[in-house]
Amino acid sequence: MLVPSRRRLRLEVWIVLGLSLGQSAVYSVVQLLDKMTRAPLAEGTSTLNRSQSTREYFDLTYQLLDIIFALVPVLLVLYFLTDHRQASSGHGSKPGSAFQKLGFNFARPGRDLLQGLGLAALIGVPSLGLYAAGRALGITTAIIPSALDAYWWTVPVLILSAMRHAVVEEVIVVGYLMNRFGKFGWSIPLSIMASSLLRGTYHLYQGFGPFIGNVVMGIVFAWLYTRTRRVMPLVIAHALLDIVAFVGFSLFGKAVGLG
Repeated sequence: MLVPSRRRLRLEVWIVLGLSLGQSAVYSVVQLLDKMTRAPLAEGTSTLNRSQSTREYFDLTYQLLDIIFALVPVLLVLYFLTDHRQASSGHGSKPGSAFQKLGFNFARPGRDLLQGLGLAALIGVPSLGLYAAGRALGITTAIIPSALDAYWWTVPVLILSAMRHAVVEEVIVVGYLMNRFGKFGWSIPLSIMASSLLRGTYHLYQGFGPFIGNVVMGIVFAWLYTRTRRVMPLVIAHALLDIVAFVGFSLFGKAVGLG
């Protein structure tokens, strides 16, 4: 099997990012500039889960379609990372599993869950303080985790949305990019910083506070990945953080004066 050249791998990375979080990063920078030139950031608002139709089942359809199509770049990444080599004996061997390569499987559920819970606590509590500080300093917009209408499907869709974000971000920004940066010959510190800066950049539309927080989160997550070679704990932690934010806000936001 021919080994892809670095030039080909760089093109591959640009294509993946152009279809996914690289595109999000570009839009995020433009949205930040738009907000900053309209009014102070403290007066801006960032809504994460918007209603897309006033008709209940069309809104549900749009929400599910967004989740499904957002996962397509993940499938592309898994395809690129799969080893398609055939055994030299002529008998077809099973392709090398991208799931195994990334540690995106259920090989060690207990340990992954415990690590995910620990990471969620480690990242979640300081994030609340950073958000409050950012709001006080005027460098962070008001963040509304959910603006969906209250239907029977709202909570399940928010959970699916949280899982979508977790899978897309951790598989692509950590697992895939750390693999490809290594193929480029980059050092581990440089790879971690590049991955983390990308994570922060596609959150810039929320302000500079979330940018800083997500860069720090990216450093922690990418460093842990270099130690374990498993994205599953990262996916679990990210999903838990977003589920608490999305569902908690949807159920209790108005009751505590946040909605």
